[in-house]
Amino acid sequence: MSLSEFQDFVYGAGWLDQPDPVALWREEGQRQRRLIAWLVGKNQVDIKGADIDLSFSIKDRTFEPADGKYNFPDGEIFTGPVESSANGWVRFHYPAIFYGREVVDIELWFEDGKVVRERARKGQDLLTSLLNTDAGARYLGEWGIGTNYAIQRFTKNILFDEKIGGTIHFAVGIGYPETGSINESGVHWDMLCDMKESEITIDGELFYKDGKPVI
Repeated sequence: MSLSEFQDFVYGAGWLDQPDPVALWREEGQRQRRLIAWLVGKNQVDIKGADIDLSFSIKDRTFEPADGKYNFPDGEIFTGPVESSANGWVRFHYPAIFYGREVVDIELWFEDGKVVRERARKGQDLLTSLLNTDAGARYLGEWGIGTNYAIQRFTKNILFDEKIGGTIHFAVGIGYPETGSINESGVHWDMLCDMKESEITIDGELFYKDGKPVI
């Protein structure tokens, strides 16, 4: 991406090309806080779709908003799943980048919170090596939901890409204590999952379908 392309990307994704971007980011913050308020006190998350069949708990965990105050362009809410709770499978079609190295078509299988099997079309050795970094590297430290639908392209910069509306992301490794996560690791590696043909139910109630919240 050239400098001019990057500038155009940031302007569009950050709504800086709009008449009042500050007002738009305030509205985004209100939308995020509404989602977070609905999630308070919830427990069981079930995600199903072409690339995912995964369940985990968010019991007593806190969601944090990301509405333009720390990263920019911004746009996500995130928490830390209960460490022992993830069961199922997920495929990440977007490449996962680790210090400039790509791992492509990652698939992870979870049992009682732990990645018990992993596969990648490209970068298998790096994937396995990172998951074996330490005891916490095979557990989830983060679950995030992208809320910025103005981001129209995958950039290979996770601080932008994890905000893409219509995606969710998981990070293996260390979690954020402010969310209630207690997972510890020398790794925090984000992986991005497309949700355009998927749904999320929480405590049996539909929360998100085909890339957008429905509550």
